[in-house]
Amino acid sequence: MAHEKRIVTCTGPGDPHCFDGIGKLTRRGELDKLCPVCSGHGEWNVEIDLVSQRAKRRFCPKCDGRGWIETGDDLVPSPDIVMSDKGYPMWTTRYDPSDDRE
Repeated sequence: MAHEKRIVTCTGPGDPHCFDGIGKLTRRGELDKLCPVCSGHGEWNVEIDLVSQRAKRRFCPKCDGRGWIETGDDLVPSPDIVMSDKGYPMWTTRYDPSDDRE
C-alpha cells in the first residue's frame, strides 16, 4: 500500500525545509568558522518528502560537507581518489589551500 507523499523541492540553502532533519555539525580539527553557505550543516535537502522525511541531499561545495571552513593559511585536508603506479584507484588525502581568507 502506497503512503501519502508531500514532496518539496529545494533550490538551495535559503529555501524552507532545506535543513529539515539535518543538524549542525560540530567543529572538527582546526577549522575556524561556520560555513557561510550552509551555516554549519554541511549539506541540504534537494528534495524532501514531508510525510516520511525521506530526502535527497547535496553536499555544500564551499566546505565539502564539513560545515566549517578554514580562514587562515592552514591547508585543508580532503579525501580523494588517485591512480596508483599499478593502474588501480586508491584513496589519498589531498591538502588544498583555504579559499576563504579574511
